[in-house]
Amino acid sequence: MAAEATEKHPLVELRGVYKSYRTAAGDYPVLKGVDLSFQSGEFISIIGKSGSGKTTLLNMITGIDRPTRGQVWVNGTPLHKMSENQMARWRGCNLGIVFQFFQLLPTLSILENILLAMDFGGKIPSSKRKERAMHLLDLVGLADHAYKLPLALSGGQQQRVAIARALANDPPVIIADEPTGNLDSRMAESIFELFNELVAQGKTIIIVTHDNALAKRTHRTTLIADGEIVNEYVARALPSLTPSQLLRASRKARLEKFEPGSIIIQQDSTRNDFYVIASGKVEVFLKRDNASDVGVGQLKPGQYFGEMQLLHGKRCSASVRASDTAPVEVYKLDFQTMNDLLNESDTTREVLSRVADERCAQNRAILGD
Repeated sequence: MAAEATEKHPLVELRGVYKSYRTAAGDYPVLKGVDLSFQSGEFISIIGKSGSGKTTLLNMITGIDRPTRGQVWVNGTPLHKMSENQMARWRGCNLGIVFQFFQLLPTLSILENILLAMDFGGKIPSSKRKERAMHLLDLVGLADHAYKLPLALSGGQQQRVAIARALANDPPVIIADEPTGNLDSRMAESIFELFNELVAQGKTIIIVTHDNALAKRTHRTTLIADGEIVNEYVARALPSLTPSQLLRASRKARLEKFEPGSIIIQQDSTRNDFYVIASGKVEVFLKRDNASDVGVGQLKPGQYFGEMQLLHGKRCSASVRASDTAPVEVYKLDFQTMNDLLNESDTTREVLSRVADERCAQNRAILGD
């Protein structure tokens, strides 16, 4: 039986996944050492340019394709070890897949398309299958069209049928490739609300989308560039960098861990690294002569510190310590890496300069300078 996903065992996990395709010119690498994990009940969007590896990444998770090297685990099952027959049977019960081009059987009614998925999966009792299929069609607003053939429907309607079919066997994971790409704004919003309801019920939903506005509304956004996963915390902290710049920053970022209450940066030190918080919270405080320390604020995952020393070359104007309540993990970027990136991205430099100026003015006001 598949193991339950826990904090130690994510529902979906890729470990060192490489994928190459053989061509006349030699092996062509598409995925390059992908490490990725998603927990049960998360709503995740995968974004990236055309050719970045998004579809191949989805094919790894669904078992439609196999890694050249590495491991893929879904709900405790090692997909990389399964035969094609085992994979097909397992996929029918454990994954709901919404293909970009629907893949509905054209000679079956839309009701029959959903029933066929249940017949193949064998998970839903036969006496309840038609009732469930009609319920799912009603959920996507197409119950009145149950006996029509797919080609009698618009592209947007076929997309909704594909979503209903993906839900047929009540799988724990729904995977969708551009699920709202063929829908008008009103129907796209209703599908997004449906996904949110499913997530609230404990399902994990993974979508590939080119719609950055849509991606920002999911719990997590995973950016893939040139076959590698961009560090999500670096991407949140420095959103104006290009995907290739974010990838360079991700390769350079070094994870450091701090126990509760420990000092990360000491006021008046000369450290000029840049830090992005990955987990836990940090407290920023100022030391005052002949007076108690004064708290400035608290920072959480995706936020950063160290920008004043980076930009102004001054001694650290505040201390930063891990919160007393839990350990903290931060990604550290060295001065040279950040300086090179800022020289390439005027927008990022302007944003960090503005934050540095605001924080510096706040510190001076607290100290009465």
